Amino acid sequence: MASEPGSVHVIVGSERTRIVLSGEVDADLGADLQEATADAERAGLPIDVDAHHVTFMDSSGVAFLARLSTRSPTRVRLIRVPPTVRFLLEVTRIGELLDVVDEDPGSDMTFPADLGEERG
Repeated sequence: MASEPGSVHVIVGSERTRIVLSGEVDADLGADLQEATADAERAGLPIDVDAHHVTFMDSSGVAFLARLSTRSPTRVRLIRVPPTVRFLLEVTRIGELLDVVDEDPGSDMTFPADLGEERG
């Protein structure tokens, strides 16, 4: 089975910023992850990270989550975490810095159509 290249999407909503990760979150996405962090910081809103479609994550992804959690003035919510990512959160203890949510609370989010921005 071929691996799925990773991607990062930043969506700035009216009340929260959502960063959607998918595929392989590894060193190849390093620059995109740094840009996503900067975009989320500029928005100044609470941050959700949707990890539902992540198939693999290495230390680059863990560092990204740690960076987001330490820079955000509010606790970052990590949504729909697959077992492989949950394992990394437990082993590295990064999960203690985040609010891990099994269900997607996104139904209360509204996004202006022109503010979605894709990275990757």
